Amino acid sequence: MSAILRSIASASRPALRTSFVPHQAPATSRSLWSASRLHVPPSCTPYPSIRPTLPNPQPNSLRQFHATPSAKATLNQVQRGARKRVKRKTKAPALTGCQQRKGVITYIGIKKPKKPNSAERKIAKVKLTNGFHVTAYIMGEGHNLQEHGVVLLRGGRTQDLGLKYKVVRGAHDFSGVAGRRTSRSKYGAKKPKSN
Repeated sequence: MSAILRSIASASRPALRTSFVPHQAPATSRSLWSASRLHVPPSCTPYPSIRPTLPNPQPNSLRQFHATPSAKATLNQVQRGARKRVKRKTKAPALTGCQQRKGVITYIGIKKPKKPNSAERKIAKVKLTNGFHVTAYIMGEGHNLQEHGVVLLRGGRTQDLGLKYKVVRGAHDFSGVAGRRTSRSKYGAKKPKSN
């Protein structure tokens, strides 16, 4: 009896709950809607025209690894002389482009080197033929130089003395090192006679 009454009541009562119907996109844009809502990768979309177009990556040789771009001159700046050659700075300016210079000794003395070295280095102040007055280092053990002697100068630093020039041994009034066996060409020594 109770089951019959329940069926009659449910038949007379209006239907309150309906079956769940998911939202359907229009047929024309269903694939686009599904790709955007379901996070389908762009390569899987049916329309190749809607794939995102990324710029072509530059080759590694053209990549710049610094924030500031390189300064390049414009055509107008180049025509007005913006590009200038970089002049190489000479390390022996008193020689004025020559490899050696002749000069006359004005002073011969001793100079102590910078720390941590300790010695008494022989030096000579020379007046060159082009008018420069420079201080040069006297190489080797022992020398026969005197004031007003004629010598030949070449370029070459002596780091612990702060000098830029050296006196060439075996040239003009400057004799070579006696008994030198190694690096004889730098010290003006003759080749020893073989017995």
